[in-house]
Amino acid sequence: MHAVVLAPNGQWLVQETLETRVRVLDGPAAMVGLAAEIQYRLRSTRNRTR
Repeated sequence: MHAVVLAPNGQWLVQETLETRVRVLDGPAAMVGLAAEIQYRLRSTRNRTR
C-alpha cells in the first residue's frame, strides 16, 4: 500500500502504488474486502513460485 486515508465521511481513500489511481472504499466492509483481495494475490503468487 502506498497510501490509505480515512475521509471525514467514513470512506477510505486507497492507493496501492504511486502509479495507480486512488480508489474510494465505502466503509469498513470494503476495507476488509480489499485486505482479502491482497491476501489472495499474495498467496497465489507464492504458490506459483514454489
